[in-house]
Amino acid sequence: MIRIRGLTVIEVEYIAFSLAREMLTFNEPIPEFTTRFPNMLESCLAVPFQSFGRKHFYPTLIKKAAMLFYLMIKNHPFQNGNKRIAVTALLVFLHKNFKWLTVSPLALYKFSVFIADSPASDKDKIVPMIEKFLRAFLVEYR
Repeated sequence: MIRIRGLTVIEVEYIAFSLAREMLTFNEPIPEFTTRFPNMLESCLAVPFQSFGRKHFYPTLIKKAAMLFYLMIKNHPFQNGNKRIAVTALLVFLHKNFKWLTVSPLALYKFSVFIADSPASDKDKIVPMIEKFLRAFLVEYR
């Protein structure tokens, strides 16, 4: 079984957060990393790797990536820039696992806006949509 590599808070801060801040600021700045909400980011990073009795709730890379992306958008670990940071965190997570998305940056961002606008009560419908989206554009690289 191939080990799926997760993201750490340090990686989010120094890679995903920094990239989002540098490349995706637009007219709406992303506040300092230290202003994030306590423990929310840690939860977003941990949930995709949860298990019970050695059974993983999200056993595949796609399922882990979809849950990470969903939580980073919907749980708002940051005061601002959650969609942009979620996009970069997703890409960093996939990169760490030798995968990439062949979707345009604009389409990926629009998809993140769709996720953000979805009602929380639709989580059981939205997460499979994210999985389908990822499957459609996921490629391997080495």
